[in-house]
Amino acid sequence: MFSGIVEGIGKVVSAVKDEGNIHLTLECAFTDELKIDQSISHNGVCLTVVALPGDGTYTVTAIQETLERSNLGDLKEGSLVNLERSMLMNGRLDGHIVQGHVDCTAVCEEVKDADGSKYYKFRYDVSPQMAARGYMTVEKGSVCVNGVSLTVCDSEKDSFRVAIIPYTFENTNFKKIEPGTKVNIEFDIIGKYLARLAEFK
Repeated sequence: MFSGIVEGIGKVVSAVKDEGNIHLTLECAFTDELKIDQSISHNGVCLTVVALPGDGTYTVTAIQETLERSNLGDLKEGSLVNLERSMLMNGRLDGHIVQGHVDCTAVCEEVKDADGSKYYKFRYDVSPQMAARGYMTVEKGSVCVNGVSLTVCDSEKDSFRVAIIPYTFENTNFKKIEPGTKVNIEFDIIGKYLARLAEFK
């Protein structure tokens, strides 16, 4: 489980396809603190450390289902990835409850400057049936974009905007997001449970 507060940016060293899977090797500032079997959020996707070769890198594997639901299949050597290690239960929940289970991707439609911050608009494709089960955004609710916990504004049926402050822009891969960029989206788990419970009334 994660909080959506990005801990650092990793750089992809290699992306090796293996049948339907991709083995991603990355370098980051806290590689020396990692252990085999540890969970790390990569652009919002929970992946397990499977190798630590001792050269300042680590390797994770993304399976076919993950690649179909996320932007991890688009990563290549040099790509920047938002990273967060799993949440400590004795700390503050600074973001919101993030499972690391990406629901779908969205495409950036617009980036606007706003007195030092930036507004990003994203559009996604979710069926009405899935939306009825909580796969949607709500005004002032939470959404996870590429592993970053954010507050929704201008929520519409298939799009939303978020405001990015300068600190988040500089310390995440939002600085690389522009119109046309595909991002990972995880909708709020609380909304999904509430929508599911409503089906039994």
